[in-house]
Amino acid sequence: MTLLSKITAAIVIFGIFFSSASYSQRIQPEFDIKLIVSGLQFPWGMAFMPDGRMLVTERVGRLRIITPDGRISDPVTGVPAVFTHQQGGLLDVALDPDFDKNRLIYLSYAEPEGSKASTAVAQAELINNRLEKLHVIFRQLPKTEGGVHFGSRLVFAPDGNLFITLGDRGNFSDESQHVNNYFGKILRIRPDGTVPSDNPFVDNPQAKPEIWSFGHRSVQGATLHPKTGELWIHEHGPKGGDEINIPQAGKNYGWPKASYGSHYNGMPIKDEHAEQGFEEPIYYWTPSIAPSGMVFYTGNLFPGWRGSLFIGALAGQHIARLPTEGKKILGEEQLLRHTTRFRDVKQGPDGALYLLTDEENGKLLKLVPKQ
Repeated sequence: MTLLSKITAAIVIFGIFFSSASYSQRIQPEFDIKLIVSGLQFPWGMAFMPDGRMLVTERVGRLRIITPDGRISDPVTGVPAVFTHQQGGLLDVALDPDFDKNRLIYLSYAEPEGSKASTAVAQAELINNRLEKLHVIFRQLPKTEGGVHFGSRLVFAPDGNLFITLGDRGNFSDESQHVNNYFGKILRIRPDGTVPSDNPFVDNPQAKPEIWSFGHRSVQGATLHPKTGELWIHEHGPKGGDEINIPQAGKNYGWPKASYGSHYNGMPIKDEHAEQGFEEPIYYWTPSIAPSGMVFYTGNLFPGWRGSLFIGALAGQHIARLPTEGKKILGEEQLLRHTTRFRDVKQGPDGALYLLTDEENGKLLKLVPKQ
């Protein structure tokens, strides 16, 4: 059965799941699923250019340009070498706020050094189908063994600074609690890699000045609230305990000392965050859905979805819609249940929702109102 057939069957047979104790209004607009392109090898991140074309990364180390009508470019040249073991590879992509003028883009990726790797972020000029003047503006050091928990979402804040999400690299979870390293952190830097003077640890000689918040596990979703401009993120828990947080400057989010999940070996983790001096998540999932990708919907195609948070689910194999009010999650609706692993979700300039599927024959899909 093809993916689109599976999606259609899921809509017809399973419907759309919704649960909430406090949110009584169920908004379930009908939509069509359009296939834009297929044949992408484990696509990971996407960004819309001003002319409507999209940049899409493939984890195997390729960057593509895709037109709205589904034409896909040859791989963009000049992409840095990447570490492609397990979760590593070419990951997120973001446009500079002044892209129209400077043609700058940013790539996050697992940067290799022999058998070791770490998350790096590079800046480059996109000229036609090639990258020029590529240089690294941040490296997560030291590089370590292992192929998991690179984090890697890139989000530009309204003030022009760049947020970078970093994972704990799997074997270094305890380091997430210390501000003298880059494991399990969210960073805030300027586009050239320098440190903003108002970062929370900039005057602490024992801390890394780029750190914005700490105590994170593996953050694969990040977006800005459309009204407040605040950063919202989600992160993978261990066995359960995926979280949504609104990371504040200098705050500690608890990993690995607090989680609503348990270790893979069954050992419990304290779920008390506030009692231990940590920030409580505003929402969490147990069991895990393995979230990836995240966006607030603000478009006109689906008025009933405005203000909702959309999140891709890898293990959960659905798109989660989370109605919000202020800093509260009001409920949860599962779209496209039991279909495929969804790696990223973005709102396009046309108001449609665009989805990337996490598979060897990866697809770019588009949700539009039912005709």
